[in-house]
Amino acid sequence: MQTDLIIVNEYCRICHIEPSFIFRLEEGGLIEIRIVEGEKYLKAEQLYDIERYTRMYYDLAINFEGIDAIHHLLNRIESMQQQIGHLKKMLHVYEAKDFEENEL
Repeated sequence: MQTDLIIVNEYCRICHIEPSFIFRLEEGGLIEIRIVEGEKYLKAEQLYDIERYTRMYYDLAINFEGIDAIHHLLNRIESMQQQIGHLKKMLHVYEAKDFEENEL
């Protein structure tokens, strides 16, 4: 048995959430559930996202459509931050090059 997989029903029991919530997240494409020998598992790497979605749904009363919209916006923000980081690196290279040329 792989240690990076968590049984869905056990996770739900420990966290006091309904398994149907997890299954709706999967239906919406927000998480992936693996089935091994008839048992449904979550990947451990998804726990952060699942906990975030759980807080949105149970604590903030955000419906699944809202969770999906927030998920897409957060992914877009992350992508833009990566692009900005890449552009800053490129700008730094050009600034350094320009600085070297001015000293000559």
